Order: sequence, then C-alpha cells, then structure tokens
Amino acid sequence: MELTIFLIIIGFIVIIQAATPFVLRRTIAFGVTIPEGHTDDTIVASYKKMYSAIILIIGLISLIGYAIWANTSHLSEETLVLTGVAIQFGLLFISMALYLYFHAKTTRLKRTQQWGADLKQVQIADLTSRAKDEMLPSYLYALPMLITLGLIGYTATQYSQMPAMIPTHWGPSGQPDAFSPKTPFSVIAQLLILLVIQGMMLGINATTKQSGIKLNPAKGKTSQVQQLLFRKYTSWFLFITSVLLTILLGFLHLTIIHEGLGNAAVMFALPLGFLLLILIGTAIYAFKIGQSGSRIDVSFEDEAVPGITAVDDDQYWKFGVFYVNKNDPSIFVEKRFGVGWTVNFGHPVGYLILFGPLVLILAITFLL
Repeated sequence: MELTIFLIIIGFIVIIQAATPFVLRRTIAFGVTIPEGHTDDTIVASYKKMYSAIILIIGLISLIGYAIWANTSHLSEETLVLTGVAIQFGLLFISMALYLYFHAKTTRLKRTQQWGADLKQVQIADLTSRAKDEMLPSYLYALPMLITLGLIGYTATQYSQMPAMIPTHWGPSGQPDAFSPKTPFSVIAQLLILLVIQGMMLGINATTKQSGIKLNPAKGKTSQVQQLLFRKYTSWFLFITSVLLTILLGFLHLTIIHEGLGNAAVMFALPLGFLLLILIGTAIYAFKIGQSGSRIDVSFEDEAVPGITAVDDDQYWKFGVFYVNKNDPSIFVEKRFGVGWTVNFGHPVGYLILFGPLVLILAITFLL
C-alpha cells in the first residue's frame, strides 16, 4: 500500500512539474515578464519544451526504478518510505534548479534583445472589477472551525472514557502508528493543529480577497473575465480542501473516542480517498484554470491593443520566485511559476500568515 501511494504522488509531481510552463500566462515565462509581441518567441518556446522533457525523463526513470527496486528487494517499511520521500524532494530540487537555469537564460534573452523597449507600459485601474469579484466570503471558512471547536467540546465530555494512550499519527493503511499518554492536551492536540490549518486558510482567503486584480491592458476584457473566474475557483478550491481535511481529521479523532467507529476497510479507504480527491482536484485546477485563469475559455477574446503592454514588475521578483514589494498593499499575489498565490515578502503581515501557523504546529507537536 505504501508503494502505491508513493508511486501516485511521485507520478503526480512529475506531471505537474513538467506541465507548469504551459499553464502560466503567455506573458510570463520562467518568472520573467514577456511583453506583447514576444509571447510566441521560438527560443522561449524551446526553453519550455526542454524543461518539460528533462523533468519527464528524469521523473519516469525515478518512478520506474523505484517501482522495480521496491518489488525485487526485501525492503523494510522505513526504507521504502524514506526512499519515496527522498525521490519527491529530489524531483522538486531538480525542477527548481532547472527553473533557475532557464530563468537566467530568459532574462538574458529579454535584456539583449530589448524586448518591450518600443512599447508603452500601462497599468489598468478598473474599479468595476472589484464589484464583480465572486470569491467566497470569509465567514464560510469559519464553519469548519466551528465543527472543530465542537469536537473539542465533545472530547472534553468523553475524556474519562478515552484510552490511556492517544494515537498521534496514522500510517498509509489508516492504522495508528504513534501514540502519546493521555493528558488534557494530548487528546485535543490533533484538533488544535486542524484549527491552526483552518485559520490559515481563512486568513489566506481573506487577504487574497483584498489583493489587487491585475489586468492585461492589451487584452482588458478577456483578462478581466479570466482573472475573476480564477479568483472565484481558487477560493472554492481552498474551501473544499478545508472541508475535506476537517472530515478526515475529525473522523480519525472520533475513532479515538469510539474505537469501533471505523473498521479496517473504512480506515484504509478514508486517507486514500482524501489523497486522490486532493490530487485530482489540484490537477483539474491547474489544467482547466491555469495561472490567472489563462486556460479558461471565454466566449470572446478581444484583439490585442497595439503599442502597449502590462507594467514590467520583474524587479520585485527575486529569482522570479519571491515577491518583495513594500509599496504593494497586497499581502498575497499570484505566483510567477505555478498556479495559485504566494506571499508578498515586502508586507509584514505576510510573514505572520506564512510562518505563524508553522510555528504553532511545531510547538503543538513538540509538546506532545
């Protein structure tokens, strides 16, 4: 079972990483702004194909080699898991190294050929876009948190009935594989971690809702429709993830109180079903939505306005990955390489939302 899960995850990472250059806006390549008129540049297109081909080749070799090795050797569960995790991190490291390599080449190409020097940089301030924004209201994100608080209250009433050793971790088969002695803290530790994650998702939705809506001045109407749908679907994706996580961890917690609640089949299917739903949802989100909604088909597409292009903000993207702009009030901005949002490291609140939950989760885990 562990091998199947790791093969699914590794295969997913390979596909997503290889496809990333092609789910971004046409005006962004390897973290570099591509001005109008150069979005179909053949050299940049060759960079994208080379990046994807290398990732696919290395990924498939790793995937097949791992499967053969695991099936022909008598490996311990620990060795199997550690190797699977090492392959995942190795693929992500290689992807990042390749990204930085092609980021440098694209930056040099843009500079030497002076792309955009003959275009006027324009920034659109469309006040009607904010009124049309259909992102979910943040109070909906509080509903899963209320369920978690209810579970904490219910746990308090059942404390005396709970076992002396409390499960704190579950393996791929859905069976607990780590325990802590029963204390008022250990019985709710997992729910506290869930509460922190739910709070983080609420914070991300609230702050991204306030983030600026950046439109392409050369194709204003098309980019407005795609931007608004991107924000709407991103909000829904985050909310559904929060609900699924609440169902998974909430059910696992209830099995601690009521030992006969989940039989072996349910305990096996629940985490696997959660994993598959998240992976499938992420794939649909990436391939059907794309960065800034660039893969969403609109009923119309306006002709590009000649002579203008969007404002080049490459100076605020360190290595094309980290956004640092103290003058931008947005706490979260759209990623440059990948689909979704990333924090503005020039805004102090961004550090709080990004690292605050991580510190709390580590503190809860350490105190167990």
